[in-house]
Amino acid sequence: MTGVKVKICGITTLEDGLTAARAGADLLGLNFFPKSPRYIHPDAARDLAEGLRAELGTSCPSLVGLFVNEVVGSISITMEKVGLNFAQLSGDESVEMLRELRGIAFKSIRPRSAKEALDDAAYFGQFPLVDARIPSLLLDAYHPQLYGGTGEQASAEVALVVREKTPRLMLAGGLTPENVAARIAAIKPWAVDVASGVEGGTPGRKDAIKVQAFIAAVHSTGE
Repeated sequence: MTGVKVKICGITTLEDGLTAARAGADLLGLNFFPKSPRYIHPDAARDLAEGLRAELGTSCPSLVGLFVNEVVGSISITMEKVGLNFAQLSGDESVEMLRELRGIAFKSIRPRSAKEALDDAAYFGQFPLVDARIPSLLLDAYHPQLYGGTGEQASAEVALVVREKTPRLMLAGGLTPENVAARIAAIKPWAVDVASGVEGGTPGRKDAIKVQAFIAAVHSTGE
């Protein structure tokens, strides 16, 4: 089986979380950005996390909270309340925020060019993340208004530039059960991240068949 990790992001229900976990997801993402169609309230997220751990025990995937331009104090409160393992910073956060969160957070970047990608990798690489359960960086497709979940792909040129400079690259953006194996072969990321690519048309509700097919496609690249 491949070593490529899988993160299923935008989980909003216990049913979808269990489906993803039982299909082999390594990380589950919960979105705390209020403007996102996949937003989950911290109270609902706490119930979801408790349900996952009650059902799955020690086999529960790592739970990652997605935050956009939140202050460190607010992130810490939500993480403690929900029982999250890690935080994903998907806005315009600085490397200082990573330092303040003491190694439990990783940054999502959306560079517009290979040069900008190199600058981002160098800037956030100032604070190396040593926890091998999380990526050094997450690369998503650039969009002028949206912070991920767009269904658009980052260019292969940009992805390869970032991967060259990043110990553990998580690749997001436009991944589906049909294309993820080819993207893994071309870019060789440490992990892949998907949200809209495994939904049936309603943001935040996963299609079980697509989730299973996506994870199976990732695993097939290592056989």
